[in-house]
Amino acid sequence: MVNPWRSSAPYLMTLTTAVMLSFTAGALGQDQNQTQDNQSPQPTKVLESEERGFNPAAVENLLSQGDEASGEGDLEMARKHYSDARSAARTLVGFYRDLSGAFRGLDARVPREMDRKGRRSIELQAEANLRLAALYRRLGQPEVAVPLLVEVIKLMTVTHAVGVRAYQDLLELGFAETTYNGPS
Repeated sequence: MVNPWRSSAPYLMTLTTAVMLSFTAGALGQDQNQTQDNQSPQPTKVLESEERGFNPAAVENLLSQGDEASGEGDLEMARKHYSDARSAARTLVGFYRDLSGAFRGLDARVPREMDRKGRRSIELQAEANLRLAALYRRLGQPEVAVPLLVEVIKLMTVTHAVGVRAYQDLLELGFAETTYNGPS
């Protein structure tokens, strides 16, 4: 009778060698990622990137790109960047709100972080709305600016400087008539 282990020994040896090589290759790859100070590598967090991320810094980057395009006179590109920033900020607000609610009562650190990021995203959404409204006014489309300005006031209230600015724009457009200088 043939011993099945003896005939499969070369196969098992080859398999074992292949597995060991794959682990070794992974370990070697990790060594290459270490910093010069021999510190362990930091994991890459794709969504933290300003260019390709999905976070408030990426929204700020879109706003900056819109400002740059507007300064160069490329109003269509500026509109696209401002609209993208507005959309991304709005989506972030919803996600941060959902995560905050999911962890409420379980671990207070997560809701605090999500609430902080959510507030920042709301501010960025309001800022994107203001810039879009200014752009539409510049393009001679004030009727498109009005809903954006009203949304800024809903997001930030008129007790915040951005809300006061939005209301001032509504006064300048003739949509509102009563002056408001902010809280007394």
